[in-house]
Amino acid sequence: MTEEIKTALQFLSQPEKKEFFPRFFKSGPGEYAEGDEFIGVTVPDQRKIAKAYFQKISLKELSVLLSSKIHEHRHCALLMLVSKYEKSKSEEEKQEIVDFYLQYLEYINNWDLVDNSCYKILGRHSFEHDDDSILRNLSDSENLWQKRMAIVATLWHVKKGSFQLTQDLALKNLNHTHDLMHKANGWLLREMGNKNEEILLSFLNKHYREMPRTTLRYAIEKLDEALRQDYLKGRI
Repeated sequence: MTEEIKTALQFLSQPEKKEFFPRFFKSGPGEYAEGDEFIGVTVPDQRKIAKAYFQKISLKELSVLLSSKIHEHRHCALLMLVSKYEKSKSEEEKQEIVDFYLQYLEYINNWDLVDNSCYKILGRHSFEHDDDSILRNLSDSENLWQKRMAIVATLWHVKKGSFQLTQDLALKNLNHTHDLMHKANGWLLREMGNKNEEILLSFLNKHYREMPRTTLRYAIEKLDEALRQDYLKGRI
């Protein structure tokens, strides 16, 4: 099964199938794992492969794709894993998938891999079980991507109107040295504001002066222009 999927990926990577996606190219330190290879398979095509194979492929076979050095193999594996989680009919199956995901964290190491899978698996799982210990542990990690996983997974909590963990994680990593974390924090706060602007404004009034510029710009992106200018001028 894994060989069939690799064959499908190779077919889709032929020149006539390629499209230019800036995210397939390294644009800054830390954005991709060292040694990543890219074969040019577009995300829509990966979704087609995932939809066709996710019910047939086992976790053991997925582990082969997920430990590949080829970015599209890992991304496709995570798309299938998300589908497996969403279609699971028992808590035992879901727990097995969460455990598998956590076992292979070392291979989930760029933003394209992190965002969709941790949001839909870890974020949903922690919210449904009212247990945020996994996300808190990830946020305490020294690994940039695991910290970012915690932030992005918390967006599931924002979607459901729960903000306390959101604020805790944003504060914990507010002064992280990497710009990718600033973006994730800002994105998280912006989504919180989309759900409840008053809670965001209360948070900003307390903490906006200590925010990196990138975090602030993302956080206030959807506010009224007058409010945006007030916060921006306050940082100058």
